[in-house]
Amino acid sequence: MGRGRVQLKRIENKINRQVTFSKRRSGLLKKAHEISVLCDAEVALIIFSTKGKLYEYSTDSSMEKILERYEQYSYAEKAITSSDLESQGNWCHEYGKLKAKVEALSKSQRHLMGEQLDSLNVKELQQLENQLETSLRHIRSRKSQVMFDSIAELQTKEKVLREQNKNLEKQVMEKQKAKVLTQEAHWEHTQTISTPSPAFLMAEPHSTLNLRSYQGRATVEGEEAAEPQVRIGNSLLPPWMLTHLHGGP
Repeated sequence: MGRGRVQLKRIENKINRQVTFSKRRSGLLKKAHEISVLCDAEVALIIFSTKGKLYEYSTDSSMEKILERYEQYSYAEKAITSSDLESQGNWCHEYGKLKAKVEALSKSQRHLMGEQLDSLNVKELQQLENQLETSLRHIRSRKSQVMFDSIAELQTKEKVLREQNKNLEKQVMEKQKAKVLTQEAHWEHTQTISTPSPAFLMAEPHSTLNLRSYQGRATVEGEEAAEPQVRIGNSLLPPWMLTHLHGGP
């Protein structure tokens, strides 16, 4: 059977305590040497007996160098810890200041909204009234400025639109004028073509007699023959119009 778990406590027997110290000290020094060799670590071991006797072990580097290195790391950790504590204290102080400021602003906002006014005296209420009146003046001044700027912008837009409207009206009038001129030119050209020439009006009398004799021919097979037409230029005129023009019956 294996041994039971040994309870760690001070050995009351002085001889047994000395024997245990010697054995454990040797084992501890051996373990320190092994870890320094196996793990390439710098190890420093210091042991004081109950009688004040010193036992120590250090790696190849001297004990003084290891202790100096230990002191540097120890002081650095203390400085970091102290700075952390100081910054933590500063943050706590800053948090308290910000919290008080937020509470004051919230209280002022509630007063401006007309809430929780019971705790204010006459002087504080008068100050609050003056503050509200000043705020109203600033608000109204800003409102007027915004309205004036908006009116000026609308007037500028109106001016631009009027100029555009004038240009459009001018273009429309020019197009209508050009259209009217085109229609008048076309009408004059049509009248020039349809009006009979003076040479036709001064035709010889025998031409008229021939046309009258031709007009008096009898119909063929009980049907009236169609009236002949005379071509004058590009227009066709019936014989009766020619008779009328020459003063005939």
